[in-house]
Amino acid sequence: MAQKFERNQEATVYIGNLDDRVTDELIWELMVQAGPVANVHLPKDRVTQSTQGYGFCEFQSAEDADYAVKTMNMVKLFGKPMRINKSSTDKRMQDVGAKLFIGNLDPQVDDEKLLHDTFGVFGQMVRPPKIARDSVSGNSKGFAFVSYATFEAADAAIEAMNGQYFANKPVAVNFAFKKDARGERHGSAAERLLAAQAQKNMPGEQQQQQQQQYQQYQQYQPPPPQQW
Repeated sequence: MAQKFERNQEATVYIGNLDDRVTDELIWELMVQAGPVANVHLPKDRVTQSTQGYGFCEFQSAEDADYAVKTMNMVKLFGKPMRINKSSTDKRMQDVGAKLFIGNLDPQVDDEKLLHDTFGVFGQMVRPPKIARDSVSGNSKGFAFVSYATFEAADAAIEAMNGQYFANKPVAVNFAFKKDARGERHGSAAERLLAAQAQKNMPGEQQQQQQQQYQQYQQYQPPPPQQW
């Protein structure tokens, strides 16, 4: 009987938004810079054997996994920013509807990592920021979206960043419009109630992590104009 392989969840990171040219070997070579790697697994299609845009990397220690999340999240491979977080946390992540629209973006803001580094101080994101791009040129259309795990983080981002200069232009930050909702924005009382109920069922460790990230915004000072 084959021995069942059990992955150490606390020492494993989830890697998403991968280009289809990324291989197990490339991920291994990249992740070993954060610490000794025990295993890399990129799930493949049974028929085509092509990767499915995500994978897992197990380190020999949880500390190395944490370091990889801090240093390699949003690093680009083949032009696409990787989404890296702890595998054990990613499965518990819920999209509560705390989605923000960031408008009037300066053309210089053409890197999702810059958005992640700036807006990430307000709280945990459920997915990487997304800049809307022209389908032909790939250039920014001047707006982007950021989705948080809590409405507290989204509220904090709006309060601190709406009207602030980001690169050389003041950005407009507000809740994004819902799809097929005829002008209704996210952040409604109903969404907040559902999110509060989900928060009660969330493991205590994750609650503490989100509260700590939310508190960071109180010390955050937006950069002065023209200095990005």
